[in-house]
Amino acid sequence: MLRAVLLGPPGAGKGTQAVKLVDKYQVPHISTGDIFRKNISEGTELGVRAKSYIDAGKLVPDELTCEIVTSRLLEDDCANGFLLDGFPRTIFQADKLDQFLKENGMKLDIVINLSVPSEQIISRLSGRRICRSCGASYNIVTIPPKKEGVCDRCGGELYQRKDDAPETVASRLKTYDEQTAPLVDYYKNTGALADFDGTRDAEAIFGDIVQTIG
Repeated sequence: MLRAVLLGPPGAGKGTQAVKLVDKYQVPHISTGDIFRKNISEGTELGVRAKSYIDAGKLVPDELTCEIVTSRLLEDDCANGFLLDGFPRTIFQADKLDQFLKENGMKLDIVINLSVPSEQIISRLSGRRICRSCGASYNIVTIPPKKEGVCDRCGGELYQRKDDAPETVASRLKTYDEQTAPLVDYYKNTGALADFDGTRDAEAIFGDIVQTIG
């Protein structure tokens, strides 16, 4: 049983820890992006409403995002817990989540916050390169390909996604700091927050998280 929220800026290593936690605790990994895509592809009422905002190039409003996520938490596979990733993003969403959990006799076991300095995030993400052919991921600093610009696996061309350009990463971090970073203080005040140094080895971080969960 584990009910947890995963916090941290883009590039902090949330994806790596999510895979490990879901495997160990056998709970569903709930990402807002995945839920939106599922509801939209299935044509649910919530999905149709979300799609109208996405198609117009607008952010899905907090209220609708909360409805979509909380309806997912009522599904059978969440009976023994869940790992929320990418939600909540704002204080409003955190309040709504707390309200929903109380109404359903649940509470969060832990809010995992991965802390990484901004300059290191920019270096991590702007160094990322993806293969156009097979999608393999490299990093010119930490996991470089054997030959510059060429995929080790299939020989395809490596490129940098627009999202990973240094100026885009800096902009994403600014948005995170303005919208989502206040959640760290919010959850610190509830006593649920546990801070982890995201600059360390992924296995060491995971070991610390498991030990903290107890």
